[in-house]
Amino acid sequence: MQTSARNRFEGTVSAVKPGAVNDEIELTLAGGERLSAVVTHESAVSLGLAVGAEAVALVKAPWIVLVTDAAGYRFSARNQFSGAVIALTRGAVNTVVDVTSGDLVISAVVTNDSVDSLGLAEGVAATAIFKASNVILATRA
Repeated sequence: MQTSARNRFEGTVSAVKPGAVNDEIELTLAGGERLSAVVTHESAVSLGLAVGAEAVALVKAPWIVLVTDAAGYRFSARNQFSGAVIALTRGAVNTVVDVTSGDLVISAVVTNDSVDSLGLAEGVAATAIFKASNVILATRA
């Protein structure tokens, strides 16, 4: 599968919490990390998202928020992966920032102003955060 989404995470459905409109799907990734997605109930059924099913989670890099100092705050976004910056590719307006967390590499696109104000550089501790509703799930037909 080829997509424009920089972040692709393969895993196994480990939990399904059905709802009237949306279902919450939990994927367990190869390294044991857990990722949450919210999809319509209709999509969960049509994709066959049941415990044990293999699925791929796609997350566009602009949907990733980077945090370097939570200052005691907690976030409502369920997907939070802490690690360190391993690469930056600076453009005229935005920078692609790659953060490693365990076996994962998560790419975020943030403004150059944010890179500067957060002090992002290789080796800097950072947490990649994204909402469960920003995860696109795919399964094999």
